[in-house]
Amino acid sequence: MTAAVMALLAGCGGGGGHALSLAGSTSVQPVAEALAEAYMAQNPDAVIDVQGGGSSVGVTSAGEGTADIGMASRDIKDDEFTQFPDLQIITIAYDGIAVVVNPGVELAALSLEQVRGIFSGEITNFSAVGGPDGAIVVVSREEGSGTRGAFEDLVMGEESVITEHAILQQSNGAIRTAVAGTRNAIGYLSFGYVDEGVRAVAIDGVDPTMANVLNGSYRIVRPFNLVTDGAPGGMAQGFLDFILSSDGQTLIEGEGYIRAAQ
Repeated sequence: MTAAVMALLAGCGGGGGHALSLAGSTSVQPVAEALAEAYMAQNPDAVIDVQGGGSSVGVTSAGEGTADIGMASRDIKDDEFTQFPDLQIITIAYDGIAVVVNPGVELAALSLEQVRGIFSGEITNFSAVGGPDGAIVVVSREEGSGTRGAFEDLVMGEESVITEHAILQQSNGAIRTAVAGTRNAIGYLSFGYVDEGVRAVAIDGVDPTMANVLNGSYRIVRPFNLVTDGAPGGMAQGFLDFILSSDGQTLIEGEGYIRAAQ
């Protein structure tokens, strides 16, 4: 149990209920699990199950009704709204995406253009961007990942695609492990997953920190969304009310993310 959850156990409210299922983004999953733990602590008759699967799975699960709430760490796509026109989107937090390298790579900063060149496969050696002489190993999330979708939108743009030679991983944790354990590797991670096992790189001279996200200088930022098919009701509404309450948003900040409700 995290300190942020423990701090709320004496003070969070919410309605009763029985069972609630969430599925989707592996980026949203840890904070959703922390929120569920806090909510259930104050609502003993509530049971909340949180599963991963990726943002696309989250949207589809909500739209098809196989989960009460979907989780997506990106904006919802036009074709998803076409397929599921009753989707309701609730933004619960914001998260930065950090570019990270193996700790053995002595590289303090990259420009956004250089990042785009590396992940598209146009730049293949760190020496071309002021780093050591070493062939770059690109590590990326799989298709359907919300983190990848946000990275493509915010960094790659419409003109570039992630190289087909990238090593694909199924979660932020797997990206971190791969980059930490692979010489000359580079990848991208949710801020909440960055630790001492990888080296976060400044982009256009700006360090990837929450303070720089809040002051607007770090721009690789995406929403954490929860998705329902139509207006939520019952326990789903109670849980969402808790998430957007002062207590829920304080927990989100304690988990290392940016509150959506100021």
